[in-house]
Amino acid sequence: MTVDFPLPSVAIIGAGAMGSGIAQIAAQAGHMVHLVDTFAGAAIAATERLASTLASSAAKGRITLAEADATTANLHVADSCTHLPECGLVIEAIREDLADKRALFAALAASQPADTLFASNTSSLDITAIARGLPHPERMLGLHFFNPPPLMRLVEVIHGQQTSDESLTAATELMRAWGKTTVRCTSTPGFIVNRIARPFYGEAQRMVEAGVADAATIDLAMREVGGFRMGPMELTDLIGQDVNLAVGTSVWEQTGHDERYAPTDLQRQLVADGRLGRKTGQGVFRYDGSGQPVDALPDRALAAALAASPILTNPVGRTLAMLVNEAVDLVARGEASAEDVDTAMELGTNYPKGPIAWGAEIGFDVIDAQLRRLDAAFPGGRYRPSPALGAQGGS
Repeated sequence: MTVDFPLPSVAIIGAGAMGSGIAQIAAQAGHMVHLVDTFAGAAIAATERLASTLASSAAKGRITLAEADATTANLHVADSCTHLPECGLVIEAIREDLADKRALFAALAASQPADTLFASNTSSLDITAIARGLPHPERMLGLHFFNPPPLMRLVEVIHGQQTSDESLTAATELMRAWGKTTVRCTSTPGFIVNRIARPFYGEAQRMVEAGVADAATIDLAMREVGGFRMGPMELTDLIGQDVNLAVGTSVWEQTGHDERYAPTDLQRQLVADGRLGRKTGQGVFRYDGSGQPVDALPDRALAAALAASPILTNPVGRTLAMLVNEAVDLVARGEASAEDVDTAMELGTNYPKGPIAWGAEIGFDVIDAQLRRLDAAFPGGRYRPSPALGAQGGS
């Protein structure tokens, strides 16, 4: 199959924050973009918001007025996915539901040419499962953008079992032409970023559940000693506890309920109580009208003491050990390269270092020993060390 991109038409299915952001990128790159949403008026409203955003950017001198006008002129609304012109690429950004995505691509396959490239912006669902039963499944892949798409540089290019090298190359080259940094990964649960990042949230939640420290104190240790821009508890409030739990649950279910990814009772209860984070005014913390927390009051002395404590009570040490372990395991399974793993975590999550580089700095033998202590203290499989840690340590 040959896929050519002489600035073809691009369709975006789903006019929410992700879909409209991807539409902006494609339109700015010079493509004729057709935006579709099943909710009446949603696509029109999205194009109007984008036009306003572009006009504002031009007024601030970030882009020229001519660039804003040209991009706006490239944005079009289609009635449905079956009333699109022939497109070189269709990207779906609808809700994370496998059945819905499969139904959408089946409809697209019946109305688009056989060489139209199909891409899902799914954050965790299996590309192979999405492509199952489609004609020409070799054209199906994942293009996982990060929020907000116009600002975030990273795109994960995901290949399913039947995705062709030709499709991967075409998609990768196109994303680079759009100004994105690409990494490649097999369709493993959660891909690179959402798989490796699970312990960043899970370790903090477990330590709060166990009464080691309050959420604000854990966050302070992670920011000031770990070097992370945000602590895990405040970050889940920003993402949305429901969104973060859904991704974590998807990874857990797709890995056969592996204890490494088991959701915490703490987060499940937050979601059950409707405490979803900043968007509801309360999550782990309570927020004022401007979105600032009013009860995130850390114990600075305790944060420093914990960050210098043995591994069982050290939030920074525990989190780093788990992040490195997850990254080493993913590379050892052949699902992504070490370079792509570090690039993805630095750009996709703004970690101060990639986990492979971090592991080399700490010492893979040190990480292995820390995990063995954690595994002995908390049996069940969550802290089992990757066999690849030993190989790394001996290299």
